[in-house]
Amino acid sequence: MQFEDNALLPLLYGEHDRHLARIEQRCGVRLASRGNRLTITGNSERTGMAENVLRGLWRGIERGQAPGASEVEAAIRMAEGELEQDPRLPLQDVPQIRTRRGAIAPRTPAQSAYMETLAKHEMVFGIGPAGTGKTYLAVAQGVALLQAGRVDRIVLSRPAVEAGERLGFLPGDMKEKVDPYLRPLYDALHDMLPAEQVTRRLAAGEIEIAPLAFMRGRTLAHCFAILDEAQNTTPAQMKMFLTRMGEGTRMAITGDPSQVDLPYGQKSGLVEAISILRDVPGIGFTHFDERDVVRHPLVGRIVSAYGKMEGARPASPEARGRVAGKELNVTGK
Repeated sequence: MQFEDNALLPLLYGEHDRHLARIEQRCGVRLASRGNRLTITGNSERTGMAENVLRGLWRGIERGQAPGASEVEAAIRMAEGELEQDPRLPLQDVPQIRTRRGAIAPRTPAQSAYMETLAKHEMVFGIGPAGTGKTYLAVAQGVALLQAGRVDRIVLSRPAVEAGERLGFLPGDMKEKVDPYLRPLYDALHDMLPAEQVTRRLAAGEIEIAPLAFMRGRTLAHCFAILDEAQNTTPAQMKMFLTRMGEGTRMAITGDPSQVDLPYGQKSGLVEAISILRDVPGIGFTHFDERDVVRHPLVGRIVSAYGKMEGARPASPEARGRVAGKELNVTGK
């Protein structure tokens, strides 16, 4: 490979060539640089994969995006998907969600499919383990639509269910009581918008964050509504939320059916909704797995290990209900 601008090569190679070392390790090739030329040695499939990684990173550098370790990992995942002909990869160029903080690009084939589905469908289910970007990308899509004037507001909601703990009485007003449950949504918002803009839009009602229990009786019109941690809804709560959809509204429902915190024996509204709605026209589904985890690499291995353990257990009716998300072959509609 030959590159035209030598001044940009340090960004591609990384400090002490650490990006090249990572590409060598993950792609199973040898890389050698001399001037503005880079030689890739290995079998044809692996050298082609490494070339795709390097070209993808170089295109980003030419657009002014200096790659870090996470961007290198993302490029490798996308190249692996191309090598394996992952059906979740888009047919056209990799999509991006554009906010005023910059463009947000997918880091895995499933994220790419999810972003396409968010753009094309009015109601989207993002299903899969922790750390796959389901909620983050949904919030990014909502912010992009709000800034473009395509929706009037963003509504973010979660069921107020503790993860195996009893938090007891929480002091403060209603906002202070529910804020601990909704903190991940605030964190995603602050990644997309300057802090003062988040505060201003919250005060103006352009961004609304509310627990699921406050949704009954409302009609959500001209907004982008996100239901996070949907595996902790009951079937009645899920039906209630989905039927709030009004004119000009888009919805994203995210959750992990393997992490249900409802009382033992209580059926998850997300699991039921997947079964009931997967063939309904106009509703899109994207399924994530451990390959799509973009947090620390150990998180993906932890998810995989727990998945193997769940698969080895005798399947009681309750267990089948809790891992039903793994048994369903959910694809984009």
